[in-house]
Amino acid sequence: MSSAREPPRRPRILIIDDHPVFRFGLGQLLQGEEDLEVCGEAVDSASALDAAQRLRPDLAITDISLPGVGGIELIKRLRALYPELRLLVVSMHDEALFAERSLRAGAGGYVMKDAPASALLGALRRVLRGEMAVSEEIANKMLQTLVRGRERDRESTLACLSDRELEVYELIGRGMRTRDIAEALHISVKTVEAHQASIKHKLGIDSTTTLRRDAAIWLAGGGQGARS
Repeated sequence: MSSAREPPRRPRILIIDDHPVFRFGLGQLLQGEEDLEVCGEAVDSASALDAAQRLRPDLAITDISLPGVGGIELIKRLRALYPELRLLVVSMHDEALFAERSLRAGAGGYVMKDAPASALLGALRRVLRGEMAVSEEIANKMLQTLVRGRERDRESTLACLSDRELEVYELIGRGMRTRDIAEALHISVKTVEAHQASIKHKLGIDSTTTLRRDAAIWLAGGGQGARS
């Protein structure tokens, strides 16, 4: 007598993004795939960490810009807590500036939000297999950087900022004040002030007013490219 074989377990996906419409659309796309299952959603880093603990997904899809602690720091925390969790970044932020940072933090891939659905699904499945998923342009850039001995990238002035400084720069662009940034990132006001001073030094900015203006202009452009 033959026994029916159980269907293979579908990978469970956690969607992390603060835009309800995007979460809904991505959820519908993934649920339409027979080999994938959406197990939950999160709107920020705090709820993402809680969902990861409760739901134990196989892969988390996250944006870079999240309320409070940003996506890069979230990736680092998830990687430390759940080493087997696969991570894929789907964002509108310039991949030339954020893709390599995301991979260094622990993500397995980076896809732009305006990429075709087929490209996103392909990247997701590659990451689930333990492969790297980035655009050909970014792959070539990373290879060139490796060949040059990890020479500093000069294409974007913002490339000289650390991950934390770039996170602070983004929050400044959102109009947040020093104390608000400190509370959002769970660091001291003095630490935020130190980051701001370092950012101004690295970017050649001589005033906080200019810093806020430049950060707002950069963020309004979607975090694209170099600071002018």
